[in-house]
Amino acid sequence: MSKVQVSKVHTFNGHKDCVYALEDLGDGHRFISSGGDGLIAEWDVRLPDQGKLIAKVNRSVYALHKAGNRLIIGENYEGIHVIDLDSKKETGSLKLSSAAFFDISSFKDNFIVGDGDGTLFIIDSKSMSIVKKVSESKKSVRAIAISETRNEMAVGYSDNHIRIFSLDNFECVYSFSAHDNSVFTVEYSEDGMELISGGRDARIKIWNAVAGYELKEEIVAHMYTINNVAFRSDFRYFVSASMDKSIKVWQAGDVKLLKVIDKVRHAGHGTSVNKLLWLPETDFIVSAGDDRAISVWELSL
Repeated sequence: MSKVQVSKVHTFNGHKDCVYALEDLGDGHRFISSGGDGLIAEWDVRLPDQGKLIAKVNRSVYALHKAGNRLIIGENYEGIHVIDLDSKKETGSLKLSSAAFFDISSFKDNFIVGDGDGTLFIIDSKSMSIVKKVSESKKSVRAIAISETRNEMAVGYSDNHIRIFSLDNFECVYSFSAHDNSVFTVEYSEDGMELISGGRDARIKIWNAVAGYELKEEIVAHMYTINNVAFRSDFRYFVSASMDKSIKVWQAGDVKLLKVIDKVRHAGHGTSVNKLLWLPETDFIVSAGDDRAISVWELSL
C-alpha cells in the first residue's frame, strides 16, 4: 500500500440510533445525515459541535437525496417528504408504500425512489404525483446510480442482479446477475464507461458499460458486506465501507488498495460502516455507522 496518510478530524455524536444516510450540500463543508431515530440533521466540518435539526419523522430514514435546493427524505413504510433547504420547511409529501426505502435519486423533473418490495417509483417533482411504477423484481431495490452521459440508470437489487434502465422511458435494457447475493451499492465512473458495484459477497466489481456491462474486474475487497462506495469529485479515487467495520481507500484506475481505516489503527467505527461521503473539491471523507457516530477523515493523497 502507498504512503497515504489519514487523520481523524471530528466525530459527530447526535443521533440516537444507527446512522444510514449522508447527503452532501455541495459547498465542501456541510452535509446532512439521517438514521434509525428519524432525525434529519445538518452538520458543518468547521463547526463540529453545532449540528442543526432540519426535520424529524416518525420512522427510520435509510435514504436522503438533494435535488437543487430541495431535500427528499424517504420515511420508511410511509413515503417521501420534501424539505426546502433555504426555509427548512416541508413543501410536499407523498405516500408511496408500506416498505422501506433504500435509495433516492433524481433526473430532470423526476424523483426516483426504490423500495423494499422491488418497486421503482418515478415521481413528477412539480406535481408530486407518481408517473410510473417499475417492478422488475420482488426483491428490494438497494441502490440507484445515474449516468447522464449514457442516458442510463443502474439499479442494484437484493436478487443479486443489476438492471440498467433507459432514462428516456425507464424501461429495462439490460439485466445481469452481478453478485452472489444482494447488491448494495452502484456508482458510475465520470465518463459513464464503467460501473462499480459492491454487495453482501464482500466483492467490488467493475463493469464495462460500453461493452454491454461485461465484467472487467473483480476484487475480494472486504471481509464482510460492502455497504457503500463513494468517489472523489475528480473520480481518481474512491472509498468503500463495510460491515467489517473498516473503510478502504482505492485508486480508481487500477483498483489499487491505498489505505485501510479501522478502529485499531485510526479510532474508526466499532460497528458496521453504513455510508460514505467524499466532500467535493476536498480530501475530507465523512463516514456513518451502526455505532450512531459520524466521523470526518482527512486524507493526504
